[in-house]
Amino acid sequence: MAAYSSLEGKANFTPPDNLPTKIPCGEVTRYIVDCLTATGAPLHGAHALAEVLVAADTRGHYSHGLNRLEMYVNDLKRGLCDGAATPTIEKESVSTALVQGNNGLGPVVGKFCMNLAIEKARETGIGWVAARGSNHYGIAGYYAMMASSQGLMGMSFTNTSPIVAPTRAKAGVLGTNPICLAAPGRTIDDPFVLDMATCTAAAGKIEIQNRKGEPLPDGWAMGTDGKVTTDPKEAMKASALLPLGGDELHSGYKGYGLAMMVEVFCGIMAGSHFGPNIRKWFQTEEPADLGHAFVAIDQSFFAPGFEGRMGDLMDHCRNMEPVDPEKPVLVAGDPERSCEERIRREGGVTYLAQQMNESWKLAKLLGVEPMKGL
Repeated sequence: MAAYSSLEGKANFTPPDNLPTKIPCGEVTRYIVDCLTATGAPLHGAHALAEVLVAADTRGHYSHGLNRLEMYVNDLKRGLCDGAATPTIEKESVSTALVQGNNGLGPVVGKFCMNLAIEKARETGIGWVAARGSNHYGIAGYYAMMASSQGLMGMSFTNTSPIVAPTRAKAGVLGTNPICLAAPGRTIDDPFVLDMATCTAAAGKIEIQNRKGEPLPDGWAMGTDGKVTTDPKEAMKASALLPLGGDELHSGYKGYGLAMMVEVFCGIMAGSHFGPNIRKWFQTEEPADLGHAFVAIDQSFFAPGFEGRMGDLMDHCRNMEPVDPEKPVLVAGDPERSCEERIRREGGVTYLAQQMNESWKLAKLLGVEPMKGL
């Protein structure tokens, strides 16, 4: 998880003082689209990627939003990702498909696959689509919620670069390998959305702590000596995050097992690179060839009343007496909805000053208009 090296020439630009840090979502979208099209991506692909990145920031997953843009730009500029590629179906049945991403943008591949899974679920009750030859696709929740917004259950998985150490190991061999389930609740705008990495903290959160110059919480990552570290720079050098749960004493083997499960659904089933065969984080010498899995389920094929029962369960949990009256009991998806509502009220996303400085330099390097604040 080596620190991301700046694009050649970006360091030559010096940003002005006091750049705005609160940016309207539409302006973030415009900026991302401009950066991607300036790098050779077609407009439709640039919009697909911008939509996923902005969704990440508005839902509070800042590690996977604007923070990730330079990685995509770098891959496009170096020819490691084909921004104009479109996915193709290699084989399919009435309820399954294997998709070749043709080294296209991850969100382009992801949206194609989930739409295909939804189409199959409408016909047979379930659609399961595995993809290979893809790239980083952003937040897993975006694709699962494509299904829940249409009244279906959605699941999304992806493998990633090998930066998570198996229990008892001191080197990374698995990815952060996120899992996501979005299930419709009583109303269409209140789904259950579990979107989580299978390590203690996503790699992007290590990067954010490093950007802020703040230590890591204990139990997130190991240093080069195989011991837990709170130094984000040491963690990025070691490239060895801990699986969900942390060390063995705190059941880290469960997170390790979940990461392996995701790898089965993605790299193993799809025939993409997997585990230690995936390129290292921020490596810029070869295509990623990531594997994804997308599942859509039409719950109407099962017991009736799913949405009501789902709503009852969520409301029961929310209405339980909390330990701390200032911290009510939540269900998966509530923090993200709260973040979306706050950003709507405030009129934009607030970014770190350092992030705005880097975004300004990237804009100058690519010859696009920097972001304008509120």
